[in-house]
Amino acid sequence: MVKAKTGDADRLKGSIEAVDGVEAAHIVAGDVDLIATVDVASPAGVKDVAATHIQGIDGVEDTQTYIAMDG
Repeated sequence: MVKAKTGDADRLKGSIEAVDGVEAAHIVAGDVDLIATVDVASPAGVKDVAATHIQGIDGVEDTQTYIAMDG
């Protein structure tokens, strides 16, 4: 889940989708601005995508990571 700076959600959607491992990004209404789904080999891969790549994009204020346990 990604919190964007005001007015940056549309621009961030494409930047997030361009990150290796990101399957899709969706603009949503609510406490966060985008939800990105990631397909990687391990939980460490999720950390790499979220902490290293997505959080480094200009306009990203914060991220929250949730890992599906049934897939």
